[in-house]
Amino acid sequence: MAQAPLLQLSDISLTFGGAPLFQDVSLVVHPGDRVALVGRNGSGKSTLMKVMAGLVEADSGARVVPPGSSVGYMEQHPDMSGFATLGEFAASALDPAEAYRVEMAAEGLKFDLATPVATASGGERRRAALAKLMAEAPDLMLLDEPTNHLDIEAIRWLEEQLKQTRRAFVLISHDRAFLRELTRATLWIDRGIVRRQEQGFAHFEAWRDKLWQEEDQARHKLDRKIKAESQWAVEGISARRKRNQGRVRALQELRAERAAQIARQGPAAMALDSGPKSGRKVIEAHGISKAYEGKVILRDFSVKILRQDRVAFVGPNGVGKTTLLKMLLKEIAPDTGWVEHGTNLVPAVFDQARAQLMPELSLWENLTGDKEMRVSGQADQVLVRGQPRHVVGYLKDFLFDERQARAPVKSLSGGEKARLLLAKLMARESNLLVLDEPTNDLDIETLDLLQELLDDYAGTVLLVSHDRDFLDRVATTTIAMEGDGRATVYAGGWSDYRTQRAEQAPAEAPKDDTKPKAKPQKPRDRAPSEPGLSFTEKHRLEALPDEIARLEAEIAKLEGLLADPELYTREPVKFRKATEALTTRQAALAAAEEEWLALAEKAEAAG
Repeated sequence: MAQAPLLQLSDISLTFGGAPLFQDVSLVVHPGDRVALVGRNGSGKSTLMKVMAGLVEADSGARVVPPGSSVGYMEQHPDMSGFATLGEFAASALDPAEAYRVEMAAEGLKFDLATPVATASGGERRRAALAKLMAEAPDLMLLDEPTNHLDIEAIRWLEEQLKQTRRAFVLISHDRAFLRELTRATLWIDRGIVRRQEQGFAHFEAWRDKLWQEEDQARHKLDRKIKAESQWAVEGISARRKRNQGRVRALQELRAERAAQIARQGPAAMALDSGPKSGRKVIEAHGISKAYEGKVILRDFSVKILRQDRVAFVGPNGVGKTTLLKMLLKEIAPDTGWVEHGTNLVPAVFDQARAQLMPELSLWENLTGDKEMRVSGQADQVLVRGQPRHVVGYLKDFLFDERQARAPVKSLSGGEKARLLLAKLMARESNLLVLDEPTNDLDIETLDLLQELLDDYAGTVLLVSHDRDFLDRVATTTIAMEGDGRATVYAGGWSDYRTQRAEQAPAEAPKDDTKPKAKPQKPRDRAPSEPGLSFTEKHRLEALPDEIARLEAEIAKLEGLLADPELYTREPVKFRKATEALTTRQAALAAAEEEWLALAEKAEAAG
């Protein structure tokens, strides 16, 4: 016997500002459902979820939750008035005997329950709201962008909790890996229509493209029919006026049907200009370290970043990613070591806090008030990569309309604020992009476009992100900060880092961090090595053959892929990525072989 639904919406219609957001929407959520709710920024995902939660009342239609069923909603901006601490808020609906649930959630989501509400950041408030929902465990959980402000460790903790739960949930997220891993059905909002597919997000894009293709074919047939009927009306109606009035009315109905169709919103017309070419070497750091109040943030770290590298910084929140980034940009001086910049660097920065946006000012004023974008004597013009553009026209490139241009920034959604910051960033020429959590709140189509722009960007990219899929798509090098001042450079993106990290783990020797490390010296200043292999070197010598074999296998696979003569024409992005990966792995193989040879000679000399 089928179980009764947990939630049912019937013929829901909702209008905002005169334009209908939804019309005649009906949907059902059953026990055990794991549903992705997807759609463009501004399509109404969060509003529909609030209707499902009973927080927004529809103009018409019905919302039904059966007696005994509970629905919980994770608020993006929770009201914590009346609560002293985050823990007090998160446990407010629980019996004291169940408070341990909040403690478990707080540990997994990594926030302090004792943090005062008055001093808590927006990210900490969101994590407390998420912990509250997870601890209460209603029959249906409505999760609106739960991964925002979480690091990858916390995202994976949440992923495991949702995998194990028997509760139903509906999930809005920009994180493709998170959606692919968790969902079994998809709700898609497109131009006020909500469609459902009984497959998870992994199948969404193929389904969406198929529906769009069918829509385009139907529209093309309708256009051809209207054209034919219009031609008949002009050429033949005078001879058969009385007999064909029904056909004339049918033509009018066809035209009305065509006019009523809502055109799909195209992607944002974003563009990046790499501007003047930087030197081959962009940033080199040698032996840098940093500590604050006795806490080691970074120790003895060296890296060389070259033009067109895409370098990702990953690690838990608070581990020091931003500090390392600022040291590499020379905004913070290291305690030891040195940082050198190459020639002709022109950086542009996308900051996670959106500090470059003035919330009380309009979108228009935010662009025209930027001294780097201002056109002298023109209040309605902005400089876009050196060329004057009308401010409204440029905003339309980023999917804002003229009405929004005069609205204050604080009225925008998170995704719209991210798009506006991208508009400011992309108006400038640059050859070094610094992107701090650029994926937060962006819809999937905009993320796809951003990735394509970064693929084609001739400059260098430094990227901080917790979006595993985006890291895999963009990064060619990953710097993993793993705590206790350790930072390690890996080739490739997130998945490559995890694979290499797992392979290296058995060969790692215990470290004695109580001994201070010597100040880094340039190779010519170092004392001659003692004969014989150290414990770590012995393990490294044993591990290197497997590492060399793996690299040789990967190189062979990439060479086989690049042997396809049609690959460059058919998939130019894939060709470029494969070429870059081949170069990286060939360099890694050469280094590994050289290291093995040096260690083998040293072992032989000692033997």
